[in-house]
Amino acid sequence: MQTYSLSQINQMTQTEFIAALGSIFEASPWVAEQAELKRPFETIEILYKTMVAIVKNSNSQQQLALIRTHPDLGSKAKMAESSVKEQAGVGLDRLTSAEYQYFHQLNQTYKDKFGFPFIIAVKNHTKTSILAAFEQRLNHSKEQEKITALEEIYKIAKFRLYEKTVR
Repeated sequence: MQTYSLSQINQMTQTEFIAALGSIFEASPWVAEQAELKRPFETIEILYKTMVAIVKNSNSQQQLALIRTHPDLGSKAKMAESSVKEQAGVGLDRLTSAEYQYFHQLNQTYKDKFGFPFIIAVKNHTKTSILAAFEQRLNHSKEQEKITALEEIYKIAKFRLYEKTVR
């Protein structure tokens, strides 16, 4: 994966910027498109906070669309390269049949209740802690879970941005 310095990011064309950072938020290049207009950035952290602010200031439909772009955990469905690597990092690509069935059941129960997929920044977790979070979060209200999903998306975006940049 190519990495970029802050100086390179600030000097990119609009097209290069969106190509380089458009995947920071899963299948949502609109975040990078809006962030690009706010250059130059003094630090990578300011770039990150700018991108988060764009999502926070977007309307509820845009936020839900962003949440819904995320794949199910433990899914065998086609997903973005970043998601594949993140899930593989905690073994979600190597589930036993029983684990796969349980994840599938939890994913479906969660989507039926909330209308969007369960999202967690897997980088800080294990299969066991992900399953515990799944079970706990199924007790949340829809609004509480939307807030939690967005907070997890911000964590995922930070991991992705910091992987792509040289500090």
